Amino acid sequence: MRLRCAVLDDFQNAAAEAADWSEVADEVEVVSFGRHLDGEDALAEALAGFDIVVTLRERVPFPGSLIARLPRLKLIVASGMRNSVIDYAAAEAHGVTVCGTASSSTPPVELTWALLLGLARGIVEESNALRSGGPWQSTVGADLHGRRLGLLGLGKIGGRVARVGLAFGMRVSAWSQNLTRERADEVGVERAASKEELLADSDFVSVHLALGDRTRGLLGAAELALLKPTAYLINTSRAAIVDQDALLDALRAGRIAGAGVDVFDVEPLPAGHPMRTAPRLLATPHLGYVSRANYATYYGHAVEDIRAFLDGTPVRRLP
Repeated sequence: MRLRCAVLDDFQNAAAEAADWSEVADEVEVVSFGRHLDGEDALAEALAGFDIVVTLRERVPFPGSLIARLPRLKLIVASGMRNSVIDYAAAEAHGVTVCGTASSSTPPVELTWALLLGLARGIVEESNALRSGGPWQSTVGADLHGRRLGLLGLGKIGGRVARVGLAFGMRVSAWSQNLTRERADEVGVERAASKEELLADSDFVSVHLALGDRTRGLLGAAELALLKPTAYLINTSRAAIVDQDALLDALRAGRIAGAGVDVFDVEPLPAGHPMRTAPRLLATPHLGYVSRANYATYYGHAVEDIRAFLDGTPVRRLP
């Protein structure tokens, strides 16, 4: 009897075409879930008959309590090589192998700039007005050349965002708790003396930090109050780095010019979530990793992980 593999959150029904699953087809039946399974009870019921689960990013938690309710589960494949919502100790205790995949930093870099440029030039508002017979020109765009781009985080993604900013002729500075002058010099940007200095001086602020104890809630009401009223905030990293209520308050009060957000405290966003209707907000449904090339990597490596597991030689094991 073939093993059964569940592919979670396959919203675009793309998994089947993104990779060649024939490598495991004789031994594995693959079933895609095009809707999000919300809550442990729904997951436990839907996944009870599966031996393998492929999960995207960190949208679906696998705590020990859920793993214990899935006695058939033998393998979890998570996209990327870091996942904070899987209980690895519980997985090991229940004999569940956890593997990851490679992931490209290119898609989130490009989406960051799509959000930033969309905000700066009022692209959505102007396009909607043009298509609906609205006013001809109703916004005055914000310039990038000569303005300051402040980056919270200068790792792989932040560094690439910085280089694009420099190509636009922006003055780029960065800050993080671990940022060294050597790293800033390597990328060719200024190293801000403090988080507060970076926020107060920047015309555009973009978040590129990993979520952890030191970064959770890093930008709260006090920090957002340091931003210029003409400044824009971009977050394609993790929602919990920015206090969501404080951000909503700042947008509603017009204390900042706008925000571009790709990550949320609850995903997918419920129909009545305030982020769906907030003013001055350009929001996308967590598209940072969603590209053809990245999906080919995710699902191609998922197939490789499954094949290696079946052969008794698991690869790319997590954590």
